[in-house]
Amino acid sequence: MAKGKTATVFFCQNCGYESAKWMGQCPGCREWNSFVEETVNRAPYGTGNPGKGSAGAAAAAPCVLSEIPVRSEDRISTGIGELDRVLGGGIVRGSLTLVGGDPGIGKSTLLLQVCRNLSEGTQKILYISGEESPAQIKMRADRIGHFTDRMLLLCETNLDKIAEVIRAQKPQTVVIDSIQTMYCENVSAAPGSVSQVRETTGVLMQLAKGLDVSVFIVGHVTKEGTVAGPRVLEHMVDAVLYFEGDRHASYRILRGVKNRFGSTNEIGVFEMREQGLTEVQNASEYMLNGRPENASGSVVACTMEGTRPLLVEIQALVCHSNFGIPRRQTTGTDFNRVNLLMAVLEKRSGLQLASCDAYVNITGGMKIQEPAVDLGIVLAVVSSFKNRALNPRLAAFGEVGLSGEVRAVSQARQRVAEAEKLGFQTLIVPQVCAGDCQKNSGIEIVGVRSVQEVMERVF
Repeated sequence: MAKGKTATVFFCQNCGYESAKWMGQCPGCREWNSFVEETVNRAPYGTGNPGKGSAGAAAAAPCVLSEIPVRSEDRISTGIGELDRVLGGGIVRGSLTLVGGDPGIGKSTLLLQVCRNLSEGTQKILYISGEESPAQIKMRADRIGHFTDRMLLLCETNLDKIAEVIRAQKPQTVVIDSIQTMYCENVSAAPGSVSQVRETTGVLMQLAKGLDVSVFIVGHVTKEGTVAGPRVLEHMVDAVLYFEGDRHASYRILRGVKNRFGSTNEIGVFEMREQGLTEVQNASEYMLNGRPENASGSVVACTMEGTRPLLVEIQALVCHSNFGIPRRQTTGTDFNRVNLLMAVLEKRSGLQLASCDAYVNITGGMKIQEPAVDLGIVLAVVSSFKNRALNPRLAAFGEVGLSGEVRAVSQARQRVAEAEKLGFQTLIVPQVCAGDCQKNSGIEIVGVRSVQEVMERVF
């Protein structure tokens, strides 16, 4: 049998690009200083495991797409409604899901709660930890609640041994905590390296698809907020879930950035308590909790997170600068977008904002990129600049263009329904959407065409 050759190669930690020599900039993703040196074993083609490469090609046979049965029980409820929403209705059998987030934000706690709910049914669950001892996991499990005998625990980092246990026990759901601690013996690189992360994820994907096992893997994140290791990891899995929010705060936001079985950009809102993570049923009311009354620079805007309308408070503070270059700072929204909107206000409405410091904040720890909050940012900036408080029962949504026009946004009626449910009395919307929003609506709909018209109506 031909033996593999050992070679030294360089990998990009950001995208997984492979090179024979070190380079300062990656040709694939254009990142600087991202190459690391690793030693890999290259096996001759066709000498791998059966079913991989050309060895298993003869046994493969195509099937007719229309004859493949799809059962409703292929989705399994986690017992947590917010997580089911993000996953698209529940766990899909044979799926591979990546869960990422900052340290201490609640990844392991949430997955342990899912294991508890699933084990109370007829499912066998296998929780594999490479970072904690069984006693440490038991302490956290006692805080969450009672676990049945169908919950199995394994503390191991050797993926070959883990694969043997999965084939022997045949669980329905497997949790890997975390992927950066797992290693394959046939890869000489250290655990957590690009080679190990890519190889271990590939093995777990084969186990999930071949044995029809749902696998959750926990991934550490870098200081930029992305999963550590190659970006190819996100392409291999079926779903990618990210925890957002400050780990020192009580709320957590779970966002689906990729989902092959449901809509993307769905969010679930949780609150951290002593018993673990609990669902926040009315996310809009939770985000607006503690909103100041009769304060200038505070406006409520309506955004869409996947299929869910969400009301958020936008705060702005505008004051004259004592320096030649004013300071602009944003939290939760795009910095360049705020600068663009302030330039539109100065050009189209005549407000002298060039010499003013401006601070814009999206409360609740949300990160919003949707242009529908443009109108809310504009109203908050003008309210703070004029030092005039707006009606606390007023909300707004709409995209603002460079000519000062207010453009239409999608799913306007769902946004109106959410504002009406929380007791808002007036809603400022684009004129194009006003006719559709007024149907079966019990609140006042104000349609506007431009930023100048908004200022005339509101101020």
